[in-house]
Amino acid sequence: MTVTSDLAGLLIRVALREDVPALVALFADDALGGHGDTADPSAVREYLVAFDWIAENPTNTIFVAELDGEVVGTFQTILGRSLSGRGATHLTVAAVQTRADVRGRGIGAAMLRFAIERAGALGASKVKLTSNASRTDAHRFYRRLGFAQSHAGFTLSLRSEASD
Repeated sequence: MTVTSDLAGLLIRVALREDVPALVALFADDALGGHGDTADPSAVREYLVAFDWIAENPTNTIFVAELDGEVVGTFQTILGRSLSGRGATHLTVAAVQTRADVRGRGIGAAMLRFAIERAGALGASKVKLTSNASRTDAHRFYRRLGFAQSHAGFTLSLRSEASD
């Protein structure tokens, strides 16, 4: 599926297992995320186990953005439903990453437009995302795309090596 963008050659598609090394490299290059991601080969099995679990879950999907055949971005969508809001369905967008050397070229905006269109097609009443409090540039980016900061988030880490 090709996405409307100012970037010729941009493709957003469902991630494949063979994309995992490129995705790990994106996450490991993120100094602000604080998720403990690493490109260390000894961690590959953990990433593959997680990828397989997500791929088997019908409400979760990992996408990649490819530019001229190279993975330059990623995001995950999680379809959820809550009893509140009269059983409202929502699409949560997570793990949004664009490769550092191609930021500012519209790839992130194309990925989020894709996620928003997907949410509409799935009948979701809203699109949600969270962002680390230290990502002030990302917050400005999300606001430019029409997202409003509506909630305060809290995290309780259960493992010392991760701070989601």
